[in-house]
Amino acid sequence: MILKKTLLLLCISYFSLTTHFSFSQPGSPFLDQNSPTYSQDMALRLGMDVKLLFPSATPDRIILNLTADPLTSVAVNWRTDTTKSSSFVEVAEATHGPQFIANVRSIKATTEQLEVAVPDEPTVTAHYHAAVMDQLETGKKYVYRVGEGEQWSEWFQFDMPDPENQSLSLLYFGDAQTNVKSLWSRVIREAYKTMPKIDFMLHAGDLINRHNRDIEWGEWFHAGSYIHATVPSVMTPGNHEYKDVVLSPQWRPQFNLPANGPKGLEETCYQINYPNLKLISLDAEQIDESEHYREQQLQWLDSVLTNDPRKWTAITLHYPFYSTNPKRDNPELRKYFKPIVDKHKVDIVLQGHDHAYGRGMISNLSTGKNVVAGSSGTMYVVSVSGPKMYEVSDDPWMERRAGNTQLFQIISIEGDELHYQAFTATGELYDAFTLKKQEGKPNALINKIPDTPEKKE
Repeated sequence: MILKKTLLLLCISYFSLTTHFSFSQPGSPFLDQNSPTYSQDMALRLGMDVKLLFPSATPDRIILNLTADPLTSVAVNWRTDTTKSSSFVEVAEATHGPQFIANVRSIKATTEQLEVAVPDEPTVTAHYHAAVMDQLETGKKYVYRVGEGEQWSEWFQFDMPDPENQSLSLLYFGDAQTNVKSLWSRVIREAYKTMPKIDFMLHAGDLINRHNRDIEWGEWFHAGSYIHATVPSVMTPGNHEYKDVVLSPQWRPQFNLPANGPKGLEETCYQINYPNLKLISLDAEQIDESEHYREQQLQWLDSVLTNDPRKWTAITLHYPFYSTNPKRDNPELRKYFKPIVDKHKVDIVLQGHDHAYGRGMISNLSTGKNVVAGSSGTMYVVSVSGPKMYEVSDDPWMERRAGNTQLFQIISIEGDELHYQAFTATGELYDAFTLKKQEGKPNALINKIPDTPEKKE
């Protein structure tokens, strides 16, 4: 009799438990994998921020990108859930009040669906929308919003550059990569607070740590929040945007970068032309891993610098020509690409990867060794903006170095001068110099290093 009562109580307890944890109730450990709420339930049990991970009918992850013609157009991307099969951008010239609403121009976006499934993590399915706001005028301010039906973003405001009448300026970030929401967000926000009137932001690869984790991309967009939607960005992929030489599935859907580089490297190797600046992104991982794409980028780089030069040239790629790390080196990159950099007198090379800071000018001696050479004209910079840190060497190529320091850089071009400043995450000026054009000679370097000790540890 006692045994029967015990069994009955156990049955009742089990029934109560399974009734309490309904098979369709979010948070239930018994949720059916075929349930439409399964992925969200899994995210909750894994402690993920579902607001950053999953899309809704309201646009999120809104970002401006530079186009190949940055004086007349700006690209924009955003994400929604799959209930939005079409979406639009509305744009108008900004007014002092809400009058612009009567003059908006509507542009239909292209839409593609992406489903990303990572082992032991929720599957994320989204519609990614992309459009180009064209027919814009230099020096003017515009407003735009994205969405459809009842679901729209707020109105964002951005400025078109006017390089003929003012300097061209950018923010440059090395690797963000890890702890992006918690520890990188303060860097991009401090950078924007320090220099809000900039023309674009440049990211030198390794924006996140694992190439296909949607939660990490969500943290990256969250960290920049409205800054991404009001200041155009360009980015070059790092090795962490790849796995087994396969690019992040989110890269091309969520960004809208130029496709004017070698075939097969659209939106990773490309050029952007201002009247006074040619900016080039090289795909460093494909240089390192693919002989075919290395040769394609070599020929393409030589061609665009020969046939379409500008007064100033900047190259960005993830792997450094010269490392800040005593245990790293990239001799093959130098072997193939430095002759082209030297031939065309590239002004500055902006890099990441080594999780430390260093900058200097380099010449190759016939002995094969490298020496500091202030007269060579090309400045090489390695920087890091995220919290992951590596040892920094005492290699003499660096005129200024830093270890265990998160930084951002402001670069401005005014006529024959390029002004460079590096700031720590707290906004302290850590390094500065000016490059000055000289007729028939390499750039003159004017160091403006602050009178503060180097941060070597």
